[in-house]
Amino acid sequence: MVGLQEAPRCEIEVNYNQFGANPPPEMNPVEDYFVQNNENSGSPLLYNPSSPQNSPGSESSTNAKPDHMNRASDLLMAVSIGAGLNKNKIIEQAVEAMEELFKLAIMGEPLWQHNGNGGMETLNGFQYLREFGSFDATMEQIMRMVEVGEPQCFLSSDCNCNFDQDVPSSFSKLNFEPLNIETSRETAFVEMNPMNIVQLLMDTKQWATTFYSIVSRTTLLGVILENVDGSYNGVLQVMSAEFHQRTPLIPARQCYFARYCKKHTNGTWGVVDVSLENLFPYPQVQFRRRPSGCVIQEVGNRGSKVTWIEHVEVDNRSLHPLFRPIVSSGFAFSAKRWIATINRHCQWLTTSTARTAPTTDGVLIPQEGRESLLKLAEKMTKNFFNNINSCSENVWSGLPQNFAAQDVRLRYGNILKVPGKPSGNIVIFTTSIQIPVPMEVLFDFLRHERTRNRWDLLSNQRHVRELVYVSNGENPKNRVSIMQVNSSPNKIEILYLQESYTDETGSYIVYAPMDIMAMSKILNGGNPKFVSILPSGFSIMPDKAPGQGDGAVGSILTLAFQSVDRLSNKEYMPQSTLKIIDAILSTTVASIKDAMLFGIRY
Repeated sequence: MVGLQEAPRCEIEVNYNQFGANPPPEMNPVEDYFVQNNENSGSPLLYNPSSPQNSPGSESSTNAKPDHMNRASDLLMAVSIGAGLNKNKIIEQAVEAMEELFKLAIMGEPLWQHNGNGGMETLNGFQYLREFGSFDATMEQIMRMVEVGEPQCFLSSDCNCNFDQDVPSSFSKLNFEPLNIETSRETAFVEMNPMNIVQLLMDTKQWATTFYSIVSRTTLLGVILENVDGSYNGVLQVMSAEFHQRTPLIPARQCYFARYCKKHTNGTWGVVDVSLENLFPYPQVQFRRRPSGCVIQEVGNRGSKVTWIEHVEVDNRSLHPLFRPIVSSGFAFSAKRWIATINRHCQWLTTSTARTAPTTDGVLIPQEGRESLLKLAEKMTKNFFNNINSCSENVWSGLPQNFAAQDVRLRYGNILKVPGKPSGNIVIFTTSIQIPVPMEVLFDFLRHERTRNRWDLLSNQRHVRELVYVSNGENPKNRVSIMQVNSSPNKIEILYLQESYTDETGSYIVYAPMDIMAMSKILNGGNPKFVSILPSGFSIMPDKAPGQGDGAVGSILTLAFQSVDRLSNKEYMPQSTLKIIDAILSTTVASIKDAMLFGIRY
């Protein structure tokens, strides 16, 4: 355990009644800070991020907010000036994108190839050019000059690829940009009928709600084409969105695009996105969506066959080195991730409406209580994902360089107001580390009751029991749990609400301390909207795509903690608080690494 005894003591009054618990004996300053900061009502300190620590591979550890409002206004202005001509251009581009999407969905080799990336299909760039680009003898010569071996970065019809070799002057008219191209295709059965999937994608609010682990923010800027009969067939709309991963160390991807929906003669639906930068240029574009989206075919009465395609251009120059292999491979933002997310949504719907659910020790939760518990867990997990990503609303700072924990990011959240208690700023702090163990091993260690006291400061030397759980889907590890922490058989110190979930693209464990009375109301069907909750947790990604490079696939673990602070503001955080944050992260990281090093399993 690192830094527990060396951490400075803060003058904090801890309210253990908030947890319906008695104070444990001889708590150290880190535990003092953590307990109070995870209350629903108050906590300690913060700092002035005047000199944030720059991370390797990035220009700055502080996010710069892009001017989204100005970009949206520019786009709408471009559409409105000469409206007929501009709308026709958008319609023409959307129709062409839909044609390309359907071809990409049905074509096989040699256009699509398996590279051992866990079954993920990627485009053969040269074959793509032959099929969709302007291909002639000159292009053939250029293609022969490009070294094959990075399928995600290939010559495109726009020639957005870097050359290491000098090219003849006759090729100088070609435009080259520092954008990588990421492509992937995934086909899977989804337990939802095509019309519901179409509605989920075309309704902006539903889309953002369903894919909250991918979509940070989205705005419907306008509708170009509508359908008079009320369906989505032929609807064309202009949107903006930001796409994220569950860490501030991977830059969010902002995009303005047209989304077009079309029903074909055989009952198959297509929903395609395509960026508008080719029609309405904008300087310093770092992300573009080439024709991407999904083709949906009805299978039986309950389900659909969905073929999802992601085809994007992205500037990865500011990407943190820790995440470079998994992102540059295309796996981090792949079609496989979108399919996994919509399947998780279907599992969640099934679980929330089920009449019965498995529980431990014969504890039976009434259906109203199970629905309230699942809604509260969903609220908790959404809060967690919103807190730790790098979208433009989340402005992160770093710890000064003299601290032990590396690549730490800090930021303020919204002010928490609880009736009858002082308000405080929410503080989020996070870091990411690489651990050379498979993702499933790390996930099992962090989620399980028997090993929680090996890494959780509040559970250290105490007994942890999973009081009750609700399974989500066929994998029994995917569940919403209530964890009980006891210092003795008759003393309940803390209740945790925890959600754990894993699929082949990643895993997460999200938890939050709960008041006993509040938990009792939830289990009896109480409204989760009235429960304040401050989640912390872990996000796990593979450190490289399956089959990428030599050696086994390890894990990248992102730790994120959330607390409430009453004594500091956005301009100032005391040095003592920075030391405690550093100690919390360093101690937790050291505990997890030690457990993995010595092979501790649950």
